[in-house]
Amino acid sequence: PRSSHITDFYAGRNVFITGATGFVGVTIVEKLLRDIPNVGTLYLLMRAKKGKSVKERLEELKKNSVFDRFKELQLEERLSKIVPIEGDVGLEHLGISPKDRQTLVDNVNVVFHSAATLDFFQSLKETTNINLRGTRRVVELCQQIRQLDALVHVSSAYVNAYITEVEEKLYPSPDDPEKIIQLAETLNDEALKELEPKLLKDHPNTYTFTKHLAEHEVANTATRFPCGIVRPSMITAAWKEPLPGWTISKNGPQGFFMGASKGILRRLPLDPTIIMDYIPIDVVVNGIITTGYYVNALKAKNGGRPAELQIFHLTSSTYKPFRFEFLADKINGYLHDYPLNSAVWYPNLRLVKSLLLFRIGAILFHFIPGFFLDLITKIGGGRPILMRLHKNVWNSLNTLERFIFTEWHFDSKHLLALSKSQDAQDKKKFFIDIGELAWDEYFANTIRGVRQYLSKESPKNLEKARRKDKILLGMHVALQLLFYYGVFKLIIGITGISSAKAALVLPIFYYLFGLI
Repeated sequence: PRSSHITDFYAGRNVFITGATGFVGVTIVEKLLRDIPNVGTLYLLMRAKKGKSVKERLEELKKNSVFDRFKELQLEERLSKIVPIEGDVGLEHLGISPKDRQTLVDNVNVVFHSAATLDFFQSLKETTNINLRGTRRVVELCQQIRQLDALVHVSSAYVNAYITEVEEKLYPSPDDPEKIIQLAETLNDEALKELEPKLLKDHPNTYTFTKHLAEHEVANTATRFPCGIVRPSMITAAWKEPLPGWTISKNGPQGFFMGASKGILRRLPLDPTIIMDYIPIDVVVNGIITTGYYVNALKAKNGGRPAELQIFHLTSSTYKPFRFEFLADKINGYLHDYPLNSAVWYPNLRLVKSLLLFRIGAILFHFIPGFFLDLITKIGGGRPILMRLHKNVWNSLNTLERFIFTEWHFDSKHLLALSKSQDAQDKKKFFIDIGELAWDEYFANTIRGVRQYLSKESPKNLEKARRKDKILLGMHVALQLLFYYGVFKLIIGITGISSAKAALVLPIFYYLFGLI
């Protein structure tokens, strides 16, 4: 393959990656190994988990579906460039042994910091430790590294969620990080919970608040070595690479397509007219890799001194906006193009604009069927999960309401300028411009990817699943007819009117049920 500015930059350079087992981290690893043949060693920060050593976890990581193409491309030997470093961003000094730390200090050239806790419901104690102090610990390590050419910090577009028109710049810190760290260390969870609204002010949750503070940790060190911050919005399945529709994340649309394809999730609280900011994982990874190269190139232009901190939005809202109204009449078609063998009922997803109507619909279409299906599962000796699943969704609605019904506009002028500055090879290989992305085709691929990688159903059994889908449709129609026949009989029984008049009332009920 022809070389390019970016492949030349990473050739022979060693990279340290935090959050390497997550959706973003593992995709960075795959891209570096596949498209930069001469990349140096990839040091991955990993923690021993569930009784598995980091060596065992690394072997598991190599089996991740992101590397599925490595066999056919005959790239498997490149996986030997990966070296696990035992540690944890939540521990002092990242929990890295002195020997391993020395290895990093002597050898690392580029750092990608993508470790974070994504849980919107976590306590301020936990999010401060992982997101804020974790970033501080990574920065401290970076300051000790002998030959650091770039630090790229993976932030989030939503760190500025308290405003709806957001630019690619650093906004004033919402609070003094020392004070927050002090409070998180000294107060118990209950006392912190009480203080939370006062501390967070306009921030929707502890995640956006602590990730905002973390950006300032990076900004404070940007004069010492080249630094870049990327802010992705909601990260979704792959647009092109490693394969269209590939994903291992159940967040956002991927999670609800998974539930909808099983026939379990039937209603979704969404306003189809507002812009939802989604960005494919491959674009995010290319943005991170390009930023590492770019901030170092700026230093060379700046007479060997780091230029100012670079911030890029990896977002779609102001450039290639997506609204669910583009898809509303297509989603169910896609779900039936790629149905599941494990579907429990005929998939039929509807978008509901109001939370109240969603809650009424959820009782009828989620909780009641969920109760009976769980009962059947229990009798069959299985583990009932539906009621728990629906309860979790129900309980999280108030917290997520702001994210569901708010439209943000994230300006991405800076990112588009970065894309224009790429050479022809890099534009192709490390594409960050989503101008050509067709949302309907993209989501058809996503639903196919969710089927294969999240629901773990092979493309080989698709025909069998389609036959089952037709049977479920027959059952679905029969149940609906039975239901409306019951309503019809009930109207006659309660009001005593004639069958002919009851038949005239029936469309009103049909319309009302149509609202939920």
